[in-house]
Formats: sequence, structure tokens, C-alpha cells
Amino acid sequence: MKSRLMPLIGLIAAPLPIIALAAVPAFAAPAAAQPVALNGSVVPAVSHSTRIGDVAADQRITVAVSLNQRDAAGLDAFLARVTDPKSPDYQHYLTVDQFADRFGATPQTVAEVSAYLKSQGLAVGQVTANHLTLEATGTAAQVQKAFGTKLANFHDARSDRDFYANTANPVLPPEIAAAVSDVSGLNNYARYRHFSSGKLSPEAAGHAPSGLNPTKARSAYNLTSALGAGYTGKGQTVAVAEFSAFQQSNITTYDKYYGLTSPTPTVVSAGGGTTDLSGQGEVELDIEVIHALAPGAAVKVYEAPNSDAGEIALYSKLVSDKVPVISISWGTYEAGETPANRVAVDTDFKEAAAQGQSVYAASGDSGSDDAGNGGTSVDFPASDPYVTGTGGSTLSTTSSGAWSKETAWSGSGGGVSSYFATPSYQTKVNTGAKRTVPDVAAVADPATGWAIYTGGGWYTYGGTSAAAPNWAAFTAVYNSEAKAKSKPAFGFANSTIYSLASSANYGTAFHDVTSGSNGAYSAAKGYDKVTGWGTYNGAGFLKAKLG
Repeated sequence: MKSRLMPLIGLIAAPLPIIALAAVPAFAAPAAAQPVALNGSVVPAVSHSTRIGDVAADQRITVAVSLNQRDAAGLDAFLARVTDPKSPDYQHYLTVDQFADRFGATPQTVAEVSAYLKSQGLAVGQVTANHLTLEATGTAAQVQKAFGTKLANFHDARSDRDFYANTANPVLPPEIAAAVSDVSGLNNYARYRHFSSGKLSPEAAGHAPSGLNPTKARSAYNLTSALGAGYTGKGQTVAVAEFSAFQQSNITTYDKYYGLTSPTPTVVSAGGGTTDLSGQGEVELDIEVIHALAPGAAVKVYEAPNSDAGEIALYSKLVSDKVPVISISWGTYEAGETPANRVAVDTDFKEAAAQGQSVYAASGDSGSDDAGNGGTSVDFPASDPYVTGTGGSTLSTTSSGAWSKETAWSGSGGGVSSYFATPSYQTKVNTGAKRTVPDVAAVADPATGWAIYTGGGWYTYGGTSAAAPNWAAFTAVYNSEAKAKSKPAFGFANSTIYSLASSANYGTAFHDVTSGSNGAYSAAKGYDKVTGWGTYNGAGFLKAKLG
């Protein structure tokens, strides 16, 4: 061995040509992958608020991480077919499992995102059934580290309130960021408004409460011809989306007073639920309107914290549970929703449409100026193309209680979206580039509003918050009648509504609202930006669609 090594050693010891040295590559340590920002995730209020300190490092924070849909183009193509009455795939809706398998995040993606969050010290819950939302909880210090942003406390002089929020867009490692569309819960500024208003009913002891009651409402909307044998929504379920809790004792009093034997509402918690009763009048209005018009239907009350994380948790839960009919009476002006949150919520509503869920949302009570800044703006989520925006009317009835006429209520939210393109179902009545709202309407004027029992007393309630559950209740009635006749359920509501409204049966199925305005827009024959296609004529609508 020694005699063989010596020549080699001598060769190596000889000077090497300079060219050989230049040919030796210089290996540097690979640069760390740059984190990717999730743009559109800072609430606008940060820009005009005063920073008053950092969030305590040990403060507990819960976030909802929204995952990107798989094959978004494929989903859009499917939605175009399943909502088109001329397509062979019309109303061939998906189950939740089918949606998750085709369009939810893959198990590998869910595992990778979960592993990353856990590596940052966060406790991670189960992914929702649609494979699109993960909930994670940790300290503020852990959340800041996981998402590469600072959480600070602010004071907003405009609203005279304190809040915390992220000071910059969250960032994630590129391989994780590619799978995530939004991280909600990094602020507690978001507060969703309910669109109802009530005044104490002037009745004295022994006198009936003033306002619409079940008998008057059924008569006005032509739902009395088969009451007892049908038209009750029996066997159907309606979900109401809420950011407040309620008191069952008020519902019990309402049902007992009017002799209703409706099923007791059940509560479903999302994002931890809520014990806040500040909006109980809204929740009880929603439930009591449904009991009045569809007394045989079951009501599920989905409760979540009033925050952007609660919003994501709420809608993810509703679509993962695939409740057939959903009523939403809460919202915010479109620009009040961060772009990332708006995309995440729209993702859920696309799923609802793909699964054939009927989703109604109040269009707001501020007329054509939803933001209240002197311009024109509309409310979200009513403006989402996969939601049926529900405006408001002033109702007049005959001496016998039958429908006489409806005019546009001045508070009815409506106008043109700033973000969503005109959907295909709306192209015949909307030649603009952006979606218009509302799609339909129902009584909302407090002057012709509902008798509601809440807070231990009788009140007269109005607002488009009364219109959304009105249409939801009617949809439950429709689904009950359709099932009895072995016909398809209502499904994605805008597809059903626009196809019927565009047919020769429009005058039979709808009450066209042709007078009144909401500020910038006026009601007119056919579709308009104040009341949409108008209100429903119950029996006429059922006959036109179900025979």
C-alpha cells in the first residue's frame, strides 16, 4: 500500500494550474425561502386609529385558517352547469363529501398546514367537513410568531372604541402560504350589524299585540289555502345565522300566545358559540317569523362570536352541515370586510350553491348608502352572487287581510356591488359589469312590521332582517310541498327565482313592487335595485313551479 500511495501523494502536492482552480465551483449555503404575505388582511380602521400599546403576550387568541379550494376553475364550471336550467346537470347538486373530495383541500395539504401551526405552539382543531377551515388557538406571542405579524391595541376615534389588530399582513412559509387564503381572528374590530329595529308595542293588558301576526302574515303572502293539510314546512329545517344568543322563554311565550306548536329551536355552536345577548331581539325576530310562516319547520340557531373569526366559523359550519335553507340577518358594508375575509366567505357560499342550499341575507336598512358615507354602496354578504339579497317593502292589506299592494321601503338596501361581477343569471336584467342587489324583497317597514315577543315584552319589529327569514320560511314550505310531490327542492335560490321571474308565470308567482325608492334607486316594473323581483305570492309561486 505504501508504494502505491506515494506517487499519488506526490501528484497532489504538485502545483495545480490556475485554470483548474477557477473551474472549482463555489458552493454557498442556500438562501432561506422568503415568507409570503397574505395580502388584504389588515382592517381599514388601523389606518385611521391611534396605536395605544401592544397586545399582552399571554392573551389567548383563536384564529380560523381558511384553505384554498382545489380546482377553482372546475368549481366555477360546475356551478355554471348546476345552476343553469338549460343544462343537463341542472340541480344535480353535490353532497358535502363529494364537494370535499373534488374541491376541498387535499388530506396532505390539511396535514401540512396543521403540522406548521402545531410547530408554532398552537393548538389545532379538526378540519371542517368541507376540508376548508382549521381553527387554531394560542397566546398572542405564539400567534404573532406563527403569522409573522405584530398585534397591537388601537383606539378608533370615529367609533369611539378600542380594538386589537394585526399591524401588517400575516406571512407564512411559501409552501404553506400557497394553501391558505385567509387568517381571521387577528383582530377583534369586526362587528356585524343586524338589520332590525323594534319599538315597544302599545297594546294594553288584554289587547292583542300590534303588528303582523301569523294569521295576517300567512294571509298577506297567500299561504292559507291549505293550512292544516300543508303549507307549514313540516319536515323541513331552516338555519338562522346569528352573532348573538337568545332566550327560549321569549319564543315559548310567542308560540303559546298564537297557538303554535312549532318544534323547539336547537342551538348549534360555531367558533365557540356566544353567550352575548345584546342582539337577542334579532335572533328572536328571525325565529318567530319562521314559526309564524312555517310553523312545522325545525329551526337550528347557529351561534358564533361577533368577529371575523366567528364569521368564518359560522359559514363554514353551515355549509359543512348542509342545512337546506339558511337565513342571515347580519352583515357589513362591502368595504368593511377585508378582501381576504370576503374571498374566504365567498368560498363557503360557492359551496352552498354547489350543494343546493338556499341562502338568504338581509340587504341592509340604510337604503342605497349602506356605508353611511353619503355615497352609494351595498351590504355583504347580501351582495355575494351565491346569496339571495333580500330587500324590504311596505305592506298594505285589504280589510279581510289579503294582499293589497306593496311599495318599496325607503330603508331597503340595494344598488351595485363594488367587487362582484354580474352573475350569469342576472345578465338579462343587469347590463352592467357588477352584480346588483337585492334579488327579492318582503315586508320590512317597521310601520307595517311584525308583532314580536322579546326581552319580556311585545314589540313591533321591522327591517330587512324580517325579510330574510320570511323568504327562508317560504322556501321551507316550498321544499315540504315539493317533497310531497316528488319534485326537486328549491336549491340554489337565485337560479330558481330568476328563471321563474323571467317566465310567463312572473305575475302569478310574484308581487311586483313598482313604486317607492331607497335614495339613489327607484322601484320599477320587473326587476329593480330596491326590491329585486318583488315579493312572493305563496300559492301562486307553488302552483307555477310545482303544479
